[in-house]
Amino acid sequence: MEVKQYQIVLVNLDPTLGSDIQKTRPCVIVSPNEMNDNLQTIVIAPMTSSSRKYPTRVKVKHNSQEGWIVIDQIRTIDKIRIVKVFSSLTEKEIQECKRVIRETYVD
Repeated sequence: MEVKQYQIVLVNLDPTLGSDIQKTRPCVIVSPNEMNDNLQTIVIAPMTSSSRKYPTRVKVKHNSQEGWIVIDQIRTIDKIRIVKVFSSLTEKEIQECKRVIRETYVD
């Protein structure tokens, strides 16, 4: 399955443990395309429609619905968990995602 960085994909995240985000839900692929093209796993950030403004959350619009990319719940999954491939983030959303990832994990 060919997927690209910053695409939104529907992912079955179950089974989960503890405070992991559960269910089948949209997620954003954050792993770079070189990894996506050559490995069976990808790195995703789950999305939720029920959140509040928080430094590790990025507000986005998907399927005419407002939601949040949950950068603090980034995880690696096998591509077989992908149920469906949707569109990609907008350039503005990508830039905000990169900023929050850098601020959260790098700086």
